[in-house]
Amino acid sequence: MKKFLLSAAAATLLAGPMFAAEPNLDAGRILRDIEVLSSDAFEGRGPATPGETKTVAYLLDQMKAAGLQPAGDLLPGGDRAWTQDVPLVRSTTKGPVDISVTMGGTTKTWTQGQEVALRATLSGDRLTVKDAPVVFVGYGVKAPERDWDDYKGVDLKGKVALVLVNDPDFENATGGDFGGKAMTYYGRWTYKFEEAARQGAIGFLVIHETAPASYGWATVKNSNTNEIFDVIRRDPRTAHAPLEGWVQRDAAAALIKAGGYDLDALKAQARTRAFKPVTLEGVTFSADYAVDTQKVVSKNVVGAIRGTRFPDERVIYTAHWDHLGVGQPDARGDRIYNGALDNASGTAMLLELGRAFAKLPKPQRSVVFLALTAEEKGLLGSEYYASAPLYPLATTVGVINMDGVGPSGLARDFTTSGNAPLTLQDELITVGKAHNRTYSPDPRPAAGLFFRSDHFPFAKAGVPAISFGGGVDLVVGGREAGAARSRAYTADRYHQPADEYDPTWDRKGFVADGALLLDLGQKLANSRIWPEWKAGSEFKDERDKTKAMRK
Repeated sequence: MKKFLLSAAAATLLAGPMFAAEPNLDAGRILRDIEVLSSDAFEGRGPATPGETKTVAYLLDQMKAAGLQPAGDLLPGGDRAWTQDVPLVRSTTKGPVDISVTMGGTTKTWTQGQEVALRATLSGDRLTVKDAPVVFVGYGVKAPERDWDDYKGVDLKGKVALVLVNDPDFENATGGDFGGKAMTYYGRWTYKFEEAARQGAIGFLVIHETAPASYGWATVKNSNTNEIFDVIRRDPRTAHAPLEGWVQRDAAAALIKAGGYDLDALKAQARTRAFKPVTLEGVTFSADYAVDTQKVVSKNVVGAIRGTRFPDERVIYTAHWDHLGVGQPDARGDRIYNGALDNASGTAMLLELGRAFAKLPKPQRSVVFLALTAEEKGLLGSEYYASAPLYPLATTVGVINMDGVGPSGLARDFTTSGNAPLTLQDELITVGKAHNRTYSPDPRPAAGLFFRSDHFPFAKAGVPAISFGGGVDLVVGGREAGAARSRAYTADRYHQPADEYDPTWDRKGFVADGALLLDLGQKLANSRIWPEWKAGSEFKDERDKTKAMRK
């Protein structure tokens, strides 16, 4: 292993007890940042809202005070701004959302947020769908390399497609063509929306089931009935059907039954290559609502420390600053989605790592601290950066993303979102051993977490990228306690107003996670290591195209 500079904590850990104090990281500051960013005053940190204005101003103040340098958009004269402009389109439903279904000649009204959660359309100022036929298209997958096509030439023009969440292997006991329980990108709803648009559907509804989705209906409702954002596209219909949304399982089962079929029987068929689309006879879907569509400019916030020997090679830490803003009230009447764990915690860690690096000897490579916008709207801040990078992706050493870190307390292990086939994860595991912590594979591979954090757009562009996760094998309570905390958070707080700052969080967990992340960044920034995707990775070819640019 090549030499690298250990943080004071790591050096102490090697010589003494596990989880020694970290003089370069201050848990009190991390918790204060979380408390401020997730306070009601920041209104849930929604992009293009007063909450964004407050958030960006706070991040700028903290980065300046830390001693970082502005590293955003180029200004006239060659200096850098503190931010990168991210142009987006924002669409919001305006007035009532009228939804109805016809089954066997009987029309039934559905309620937005109950049976169905429709997204504000990105195609104009009003969406009207009248008596559109409904077609069940299995898992909605078209994967030529796997000889798999759920559409099989069906004409979806003017029709609403009904699709299962996750991919065909989720309920296959023995695995299959999609790699077993670990979700592929074909299982993500974002892929399914894109494919439905390519197939020409007027509408697309994902059938919600908690296990394959990995979250409950409250998360779906809160995420999809709020404002909808996208990067600005020449023709939005190339990526989105006019009507998009989710439908409750029981409501979908009733549609399918009215059309003469059984949902469970169709699911079994959909797990096979022989599946063919099924038109639900006598079933139609109607919706009508107005939308307010605006072009807005949100901000990625970017600070950096310039490298001494290789300043044009960059290690990037990322965390998304945004959350869901103000939305539908919960049972308590609370409408502010504070997003304390998701992701004020990662943003606070980003700031503290910036402070720590600023106090250390200057690194050989540059280190960038990138606070991203609109992750909750579809990874849009990172998508935009990957498509219009401030610095060449070819000489970006790697991306270390942080999304929900610290509050569980001291853990004997750590994890990543998905078991990424790249040497950057190996480097993380090596550094973890120096902290007496072991790597636990993603405990929920079927949830598709690899595709749900801001490292993913970088990965698609070939950049080695991982998303760090705290451990579940807690020093106090073990794996049982860690798993219970995770389940409770997903059920009761994830994408809900209840994700609020908790002053009782164990500070030691923040310090332990931060020390590991700090040492990984130092190792990369003070060496000639170039992480790579391993053979067989779908991202390796893209990275290899620029291999000659890395020395």
